[in-house]
Amino acid sequence: MKTFTLLALAGTAAAFAPAAKQGSSTQLAADLDSMAGSIKPIKNFDPLGLADIGSDETLAWFRAAELKHGRVAMLAFSGYVVQSMGFHFPGKLASDVDFSTLSAMKPFDAWDAVPDAGKAQILGTIFVAELASESQGTHYMKGGNTPEVVFPKFDFSGVDADTLKTKQTRELQNGRLAMIGIMGFIAANNVPGSVPALAGLEGFN
Repeated sequence: MKTFTLLALAGTAAAFAPAAKQGSSTQLAADLDSMAGSIKPIKNFDPLGLADIGSDETLAWFRAAELKHGRVAMLAFSGYVVQSMGFHFPGKLASDVDFSTLSAMKPFDAWDAVPDAGKAQILGTIFVAELASESQGTHYMKGGNTPEVVFPKFDFSGVDADTLKTKQTRELQNGRLAMIGIMGFIAANNVPGSVPALAGLEGFN
């Protein structure tokens, strides 16, 4: 589990960046308060003014990128915690690699120990999921919905607009927090003592 979630962090990205139209203000940028994810006490936190560059398509791509990275970060954070607590699948990952052995390692060391064929399979799965996500209906940069989770498939067709916006906001907020959390784990792993709250916790640094 740890290896899949950590690889998801490394291998998944929001692709197909649009060409920006510099200097043009967008209709979406003018009404950010109405977008999912905008809540008190800090609503439109955009100190770099990214929402005001490019076109509506640019802003839609930014939102899709945030959403995808948040989902990956939630998987990565959960996998890091599960790995560090010693939970693992039974049996072997490969003929010479036990899941129990990987579970005893730090998450990044465990990823290094995964055979190349295993890494290729994980990366391939991520590629297929990304391709499927980007190929559903009208693309989000052309006015379609933001990318949906491909595996498993959720059906929100019967959810009213206000409830759906609340759920979308929760997902974005959880994703934002998870991005901060996994970056903390990465910092603690690479720079000992950089995250005092994790200092001394076995498996987290």
